[in-house]
Parts: sequence; C-alpha cells; structure tokens
Amino acid sequence: MHGNPHHPNYDHFQPPPQTVIVRHKGGGCLRATLVGAAVLAGLVVLGGLLAGGGRDGGDLANRTGTTAAEAATPTKTKRKSEPKRAGPGDTVRDGKFSFKVTRVEKGVKRVGDRYLGSDAQGQYILVHVTVRNIGDESQLFVDSAQKLIDARGRQYDTDSGAALGLKNSNAFLNTINPGNTVNGILLFDVPENFTIKAIELHDSVFSDGVTVVLND
Repeated sequence: MHGNPHHPNYDHFQPPPQTVIVRHKGGGCLRATLVGAAVLAGLVVLGGLLAGGGRDGGDLANRTGTTAAEAATPTKTKRKSEPKRAGPGDTVRDGKFSFKVTRVEKGVKRVGDRYLGSDAQGQYILVHVTVRNIGDESQLFVDSAQKLIDARGRQYDTDSGAALGLKNSNAFLNTINPGNTVNGILLFDVPENFTIKAIELHDSVFSDGVTVVLND
C-alpha cells in the first residue's frame, strides 16, 4: 500500500473531477447552413406573395376587362366635357322662339336704294336669322330686342330705321303664329374696327336670351 502513515484518511482521498472542454470542429459550416436555409425560406415566402399579387391583378383584370398593368394603375378622374357653344347653323331656343343664324355680312357701307337707303356711321353688320314660333300662341318678333356683342363684351342695338330699307328684313314688329317660320335680317351700325364676338337673341325684351358665337 502507498498510503501515508501520517494522514489517517489518505487511503480514502480521491482527486477532484476534471472539466473537459470538447471543441466541435466545423461550427462555421453549421452556421452557414442555417443562414442559407433562412434565406431560402424567405425567398419561398416572397415568391408566394408575388404570385398571389399577380393572381389578384389577373382576377381584377378578368373582372374589369383590363390588363393587370391597367388594373394596378390608379384611375384618373375624367374631366367633365364643356358644353358645346352654339354657332352659325345651330338651332337655339329662347322662350317661344327658336333661332338659327344662317349668314353674317360685314363691312356693308350702305343699305337700301337711292330713295330709301341709309349710310352707315361706321359699317353695317347684317345677321341673317331664321325664326320659328315653337310655342302655342302668336309671338311678336322685335329686332330691337336683339343684341350684338363685341370682343370686349359691349352690346350694340339694331338700327331699325336703316333696316326699313332692306327687302324682306322681316325683323321689325313681325308677329309670328305658332309653327310658322320667318327669315329675318338684323342690321347693326358698328365702328369700322369692330371685332364681332356673338349675338344675343331674345323672344322678347324681357327674356333671358340665348347666345350664338360668331367669331369662329
């Protein structure tokens, strides 16, 4: 026996346990494998989302009859179209009368003959109109109720006296029965540098009137 005769417990003494550290080789490869798997899983999820979006776009396209690109594009609000402006040849209405401007003559210096004629202070503008009574009662067509408008918005009255020299003027105190039509000539004496814009036509001096554009 190798016991120490001077130590009474020597024979029963055991050395303390030792801690053994085990190093695992290849730890870097394991981490790389885990990262790669996570990236792959992310790509699979992303692919599923993109495929779902494509199907949604396709379904929307099928429902609306548009392409997927058009379905994904926000719809722009359409502007309301502006109302058409009436011009020569168009039929317009005011009260019991319908009107149609058929012709405009500019730069006329004199109207009538040598016995019953008039010279313009500037120039005469003659507006030929067709007037029809669309009401159920007779109505008086009065040339003085009609207004010519220049580019600055100023209004000009007819020259009823000069209009008396026009043949078939039919615009001076002419009564029109329901359903009847009259071809009239409205005569205006305006400056030589006058720029015409429109004419405002009325079934009477009290009506709101309707505008026909003449500068196009």
